[in-house]
Amino acid sequence: MNSGVLPVDQELSVAFGIEHLSCWYGDFQALKSVSMSIPEKQITAIIGPSGCGKSTLIRCLNRINDLNPEFRSHGHIYFKGQEINDPSVDPIEIRLRVGMVFQKPNPFPKSIYENVAYGPRLCGERRSSTLDSIVEESLQHAALWEEVQDKLRQNALTLSGGQQQRLCIARALAVDPEVLLLDEPCSALDPMATAKIEELLFALKKNYTVVLVTHNMQQAARVSDDTGFLLLGELVERGPTGKIFTNPSDPRTEAYMTGRFG
Repeated sequence: MNSGVLPVDQELSVAFGIEHLSCWYGDFQALKSVSMSIPEKQITAIIGPSGCGKSTLIRCLNRINDLNPEFRSHGHIYFKGQEINDPSVDPIEIRLRVGMVFQKPNPFPKSIYENVAYGPRLCGERRSSTLDSIVEESLQHAALWEEVQDKLRQNALTLSGGQQQRLCIARALAVDPEVLLLDEPCSALDPMATAKIEELLFALKKNYTVVLVTHNMQQAARVSDDTGFLLLGELVERGPTGKIFTNPSDPRTEAYMTGRFG
């Protein structure tokens, strides 16, 4: 069994169990028999050079890859013990429970309020008082409330890039997910905005499982509890971040950490 999988006696603390996951886009194989566990209420970083399969892996966790007609996969992904690719599972339900924030901030061209209220409205919430509470709580969890509470009716596109990214996090949190997937969330941000996002991640893991794809190894070292290293679609190594960065088991991991490739 791949060393990336947690022992069975720890399964109650596992959000995702991934077993022998292989993925293709047409004839191109993006992932090769990846097996690993993702612990609950921790930050798991997925690192590796461009094109190694990082984004493909986390997009499998909420079945967004299903929207690509050329995508296919084999293997198993268990979320809280349930196989998410089972035909009986509604992918929309999975995406509500497993939220996602993308590389480039993508707020809707609507007000700040309507961006955050969008998901709850889609789920059928119509009561103004409830929506008001959800919007405020989500913006507070995204560390944005203090900055925007007096301009909720302002167009979200007028916010700075870092504020827009935190708004996208608030929008994801508004439907009360259990997991937050972040795909290079700071790559388009300046150092100050990046620091605010990283500070936010520490707060979020108290209530959410966080999976972070990043090309920035320093960021992974700063914020994550566990790290998985992907190379050419293969999970080379996964373990506690401190060990991965200071005492990796595989020479390919050490080569990547020391800048010999990637």
